Amino acid sequence: MAESAALNIVVNPKQLHLRDGEVVLYRRRHSLQYQCRYKLADGTWCRRSTAKASLELAAHAACELYDEARFRQRLGLAHRAQSVAHLAELTARELRRQMDLGHGKSVYGSYLSCIERYFIPFFTHQHLESLTHSDITEFELWRNKQMQKQPKASTLQNFASAWNKVIATAVEHGYISERVPVPRMQVKGAKSQPRAAFTESEVAQLRSYMATWVEGSSKANKSTESEMRHLLRDYIEMLLLTGMRHGTEALGVRWKDVCWHTQDGKRYLRIWVNGKTGGRWLIAKHAALEVLQRLHDRQAALNTQSLETTLQGEGDDKANKAANYLVFTFSNGYQPTSLNGAFKRLMRDSGLLKDADGQNRTLYSLRHTYATLELLRANTDIHTLAKQMGNSAAVIERHYSKLTATMAADRLFR
Repeated sequence: MAESAALNIVVNPKQLHLRDGEVVLYRRRHSLQYQCRYKLADGTWCRRSTAKASLELAAHAACELYDEARFRQRLGLAHRAQSVAHLAELTARELRRQMDLGHGKSVYGSYLSCIERYFIPFFTHQHLESLTHSDITEFELWRNKQMQKQPKASTLQNFASAWNKVIATAVEHGYISERVPVPRMQVKGAKSQPRAAFTESEVAQLRSYMATWVEGSSKANKSTESEMRHLLRDYIEMLLLTGMRHGTEALGVRWKDVCWHTQDGKRYLRIWVNGKTGGRWLIAKHAALEVLQRLHDRQAALNTQSLETTLQGEGDDKANKAANYLVFTFSNGYQPTSLNGAFKRLMRDSGLLKDADGQNRTLYSLRHTYATLELLRANTDIHTLAKQMGNSAAVIERHYSKLTATMAADRLFR
């Protein structure tokens, strides 16, 4: 057995021992490159490839890997650096798992977009703990160029929150400790413009158009287009009559979540929703009963009992099982993944795509319309509206401060 003084290498026919045996160099059968294993400060062993076929170069590479691992441990880092892209992929995987389990928030979709469209492509080989503020600034400039616009404050907040999720993933997996400083992303941006809403006359115009629009397809026609038109009409009506958030909150409503509530001898239709701000009861306007009747009549799983029986939570075993079905579906129980495209086509065909300021209307415009009409026409107070919509009173006042002043006009000038 021979020994090299320069590298403190002990050579035997199968493996080489370096650094007093704490680094072992060896080569697998049928492999030209040397592998190594080295002992960490906590006594565990780590295996790595040296990516070298030369014995001398492999020995140097193995020692460098060993020194780096020991140094990283002293700094509170994992023995092996992970790229930001890898950490981002782990984060995205966990977000999708939470969404599949039904535990994820609706905003997780925005986080995934930030991670998959921006973080992973940009931070391909960079390591989290080695990033500087200059790196983050460079990323933000690149992101804005990709987006071809200056992001609003709400968009920047989504990026910052998604970035914090990636950092949290690194800490949870032990790749960095909590005391390792990682630069954060900026959240200051231009204020968002108010969402485009519908006026009261435009709501009437939309309802009239939709009634003709759905009748344009034969009632006997069960094509996807016909199903989509009927579903979208009822979906729009319910958003206008309740103020619930479109997407996860509305599409997650099941028949068992809709019931009667009696108070002071009066009966109210209430709906349990669970979305961005958690679960809450909201009260639907009486006109919602007609919309629910149309949805109920079209769903084959509920044709064994009346809507009234469904809302009372009664019926046979088959009907009770059907009460777990989603409200907003096609007649066969299928729920489209998105109604955004169909809504945009409806807006285009009805001539209501843009508001008076030229902004495009989206499904969110229906929630904004509900709040606007409640404040101006129904004279609902801010605190009641906040509970109904699942927001804080401060948020409602910030977004609708101009309307609250209009509401108080008669009192201000007395």
